[in-house]
Parts: sequence; structure tokens; C-alpha cells
Amino acid sequence: MIRSNSIFLLSSIILFLPLGSVYTKDFNALCSTCRQLVDKFDKGLEKTAKQNFGGGNTEWEERKLSKYELSEIRLTEILEGLCDSSSFECNHMLEENEEHFETWWFKRKTKHPDLFKWFCIETIKVCCPKGLFGLDCNTCIGGADKPCHGNGKCDGDGTRSGNGKCSCDKGYEGEFCLDCSDGYFSALRNDTFSLCKECHESCDGCTGGTNQDCKECRNGWEKDPEGACIDINECTKDPATCKDNQYCLNTDGSFSCKECDIRCSGCKGPGASYCLTCADGFKDEESTCTDINECTEDPALCKDNQYCLNTDGSFYCKECDTRCSGCKGPGASNCLTCADGYKDEEGTCTGITFHRGIA
Repeated sequence: MIRSNSIFLLSSIILFLPLGSVYTKDFNALCSTCRQLVDKFDKGLEKTAKQNFGGGNTEWEERKLSKYELSEIRLTEILEGLCDSSSFECNHMLEENEEHFETWWFKRKTKHPDLFKWFCIETIKVCCPKGLFGLDCNTCIGGADKPCHGNGKCDGDGTRSGNGKCSCDKGYEGEFCLDCSDGYFSALRNDTFSLCKECHESCDGCTGGTNQDCKECRNGWEKDPEGACIDINECTKDPATCKDNQYCLNTDGSFSCKECDIRCSGCKGPGASYCLTCADGFKDEESTCTDINECTEDPALCKDNQYCLNTDGSFYCKECDTRCSGCKGPGASNCLTCADGYKDEEGTCTGITFHRGIA
């Protein structure tokens, strides 16, 4: 038998496994493994098509290729590439059913070209056709063409497992997935078809898709005189909704509190132009809070031998360079006068060099 020597070790291991340890009758997993086997087989067919032929005597090639195309050699090459060595499930299924692959290859392929249908569904019976489920391949609710009426998934669909019950898609519910769930309304419905659409965001239950079709309004919304659900502007409520130094931002059905700009002491919106008053270190200039330059407004802010460095809303006092006696900024080029032992050379305080006389 093909590949029998290459899988001798695997067969030996299987003989010593306890009964029931190989097949747990997890048909969902078995069908998945079978599908993977067939997919790999199809890829093997593509890979070996016209293999080792190309150029030269066309008539000779066609004659040789015809023999290779249906040969045991080609089948062996395909089978050897079906399973990874680490995949026990794949190797076990292949080892148990290798004769079926040979039978299909040599006797059934022409009459039954669909290997998945012949092998997985009709021969080893681990899968069902799409839209069918369970050991006997029963038809899913809604029919094989539209399981769960197209609005959900049939448990076990396409395998020999499952109970056929529907897991409905979002917006649908019920045994047949024909009913609309909360937050949705029926736009179209008959015995075999249902189209559910989402309610307007303002609605708590609805009969249609607009804010005028709400049964009730959701929190954050209220009915206007015409009965439509409209947004409640929480930011206009009294007392204030947000904390000090925050402003209120209204959104559909809700609101959020945002921090004021650092230049503000209280605000009614984002940025320095929405300040109620300016924070310390800032002043109002043309309705916008701007930084106060403390260093220019009060030159005596810092001690002797320090210079003032302005920052947003504040300032720092920094020590002058050691070469300076008083300064207006960092480094020896910003000295007001030079410290002892230094002299001004082209605007920079540099060290004085002393020369000893020759005796």
C-alpha cells in the first residue's frame, strides 16, 4: 500500500492508544480535518500538473504526461505532502483512509470529480453538504439554501455534528431568526424572509427608522411638541454639570466635561479665547488670555548675579555665568560686566593671562 512504510511508526503508536482516544466523535473537528486534507490534495494536483515537462518534443511530452497525470507516482507525491509531521489528526485520518484515496484516484475520479463530496460527505461521512447538519445530514431551519432564513448560523452546518438550532445575527432573534431584537424594527416580513433595521439612536423601541417613530426616548433624549425624540442639552442645565475649570461639551444623547486651557481660570469652551477670567501669569489682550512677561515688567525680580527667564504663566531666576558680574542671560556673552580675573573681548568675558618677567 502507498506510504505504508513511511507511516509504520504512526500505525504502531495508534495500536497502543486506548479505545476512543483517537476518534472522540468530534465531527466538527473531523470535518475540518477532512476539508483540510482535500484542500491540500487539490493544491497538490495543481503543483504536480505538467511537472517535469516543458519544451522539446510536444507529442512525446503529451504521451508521457498523460501517463504521469494518472500515475501512482503522482498520487504518491501528492499524498506525501498532505500533512505536517506534527499534525496527528491529519496523519491519522490519512493513514486510516489511504485506500479510499487510491480508489478515488484510479476508479472514481472521472465519475465523482468532487473529492470533498465523495470522500468527506459520502464515503467517511464526517461532513454534510452546506445547509445540512447532524449524523443524518438533516436540513437546517430555513432550508439548505438559506439556513436560519439567511439571518443566522445553523449549529453544525456542513458537518455531522450540531443540533441545527439557529444562532441569530445581530438584530434578529427567535427560533427561526425572523423576529427583530430590541433596538430594531421590521422593515419587511413574510413566512420565509425578514429584514430588520436598527432604530434611530434616540429611540428606546421603535416602529420605524426615524426619531419620530420611537416608542420611548432613550436617556439623554426627550420628546418635542411634535413627538420626536430630540437631544437634551445637558450643558444648559442649572446647576452647572461640570467642575470648576472645566467646560461642558454637549453630544447626541450625552455630554462630556473637558479641562479648561491652562491660561484660563474658568471657561466656557476650548482655548484661551473662551476664558471667563485669565489665570495667574496671564492677561486679557483683545479677548484672549496671553502670557505676562514678568521679566520685562519688573526687571528687579531676580537677585544680583541672576537673570530672569520667562515661561508661560511664570518665570525662573537663573544664576549668571561665573565669568559675569551681573548678566541679562546665559553664558559669558550676556554679562553686564566681567567678574574679577576676566575682561571683555568683543562682547564676551574671557580670562586675563598674566606673564612673569625674565630674571
